[in-house]
Amino acid sequence: MGKKILKFEYLLLFAVFTIATCGLVYELVAGTLASYLLGDSVKQFSFIIGVYLFSMGIGSYFSKFLTKNLLNTFVDIEILVGLIGGLSSVILFLLFETDFAFQFILYFLVFVTGCLVGLEIPLLMNILKDKVAFKDLVSNVFTFDYIGALLASILFPLILVPKLGIMGTSLFFGMINISIAIALCFLLKAELKNVKLLKAKAILSFLILLITFIFSENLLSFSEGKLYGENIIYTNSTQYQRIVLTHNKSDYRLYLNNNLQFSSADEYRYHEALVHPAMSMAKSVKKVLVLGGGDGLAVREILKYNEVEKITLVDLDEGMTKLFQTNQVLTNFNKNALKNSKVTVLNKDAYIWAKTTQEKFDVVIIDFPDPSNYSLGKLYSLNFYATLQKLLSEDALVTVQTTSPYFAPKSFWCINKTIAQVFPQIDAYHAYVPSFGEWGFTIAINGFGTTFNTVNRKVESLKFYNYQFDTYNQFTKDMMAKDIEINRLDNQILVRYFDEEWGKL
Repeated sequence: MGKKILKFEYLLLFAVFTIATCGLVYELVAGTLASYLLGDSVKQFSFIIGVYLFSMGIGSYFSKFLTKNLLNTFVDIEILVGLIGGLSSVILFLLFETDFAFQFILYFLVFVTGCLVGLEIPLLMNILKDKVAFKDLVSNVFTFDYIGALLASILFPLILVPKLGIMGTSLFFGMINISIAIALCFLLKAELKNVKLLKAKAILSFLILLITFIFSENLLSFSEGKLYGENIIYTNSTQYQRIVLTHNKSDYRLYLNNNLQFSSADEYRYHEALVHPAMSMAKSVKKVLVLGGGDGLAVREILKYNEVEKITLVDLDEGMTKLFQTNQVLTNFNKNALKNSKVTVLNKDAYIWAKTTQEKFDVVIIDFPDPSNYSLGKLYSLNFYATLQKLLSEDALVTVQTTSPYFAPKSFWCINKTIAQVFPQIDAYHAYVPSFGEWGFTIAINGFGTTFNTVNRKVESLKFYNYQFDTYNQFTKDMMAKDIEINRLDNQILVRYFDEEWGKL
């Protein structure tokens, strides 16, 4: 009898472990998808976690009203958690392009999943209370619960998303949830009522998830096709972002986490404006640093200057740089720049790398994604620019892409004002890029040995930039902003400006 009770206890404790692991995975899936569509990952994850914990509390409260057939109810809830949590990503991807419906369904699914998970822990404790000493019961249940949560939090970014993708991950863990329910139906059939019905529900639910998992790539292609409205020719989920490449007639477009990064029709305007002012003004261009810019398009422009001896590109995502080193369509755009013998590619966090490197550079081109979340916002902070200045030779030039002065003037001038706290000479300029509208940049000189009117070198093959800098640094009234704060690490005001301004669009 003792062995039987022990077996019963460990079966249910293993179920707790699974519940915690799967529940947190569903929460992470929801947070990731919310940050993809709605931006500001810190805010989205904060809201998701808050709603999830609140709903767990609601579920725990209502568990006291469940007094009959507790083991059957536990198995039923396990099936529901697996089915709802597993299908949550599919539903959310299909609603990806409808902002209001997406948000409502997102939080509804998080709430329902949290309620069900919240029901399970106290329900399990009620099932085991007459079989296990109370102190052992509480410690064992919460130990397994917390271990499961830890496992999910480690596996999700390192293995699950890169290998299975967001949709595949939730479906896979839904099947794990339901597999536990099926196992309980067979191993505890003597303690269960209507076990045949339970088995049928569990097996049917498992089959639904399995079939959906098999066709998940088709579903993902369908949902992204609706979202982008273009032919998708490449998709990949790396550890850091979702990469989508589309093709429409002669135009190729790259999207990262649903945000357009470039259009092949007009990217030359952006990259010429980003690179050539600094390259033409600098006293020396022997050593150039590119931060971000994993597509190699900025590097392509830098390589047009024969004086360049070494280019160091620091981009966090190896999946991005490898794609632009190997994909024939994309290497045609960057002229195979990332494989040039002058170029060294480092897949590292630029914020950390800048603090540790001892190298000095003559020109720095900063092509980070827009500051849509706090992890990106730190790369536009006063602290980062102060660190960067230590890597510069005397009179070195730095250019930073600084979002749109028309659509996001507060964000634009916030970055400009922050850079001005560090460098002795700065200026702002902008260029019209049809895919983005008016786009802005800040340029800085680390000294007084050159000016923004200097042109030390030119290349003749440019389509857009004309080396007359003073034609790009004039701003109309509707591109100005007042009372702007500096972006510091401890306030990250830039992310709030960015969310406020782009959120309206």
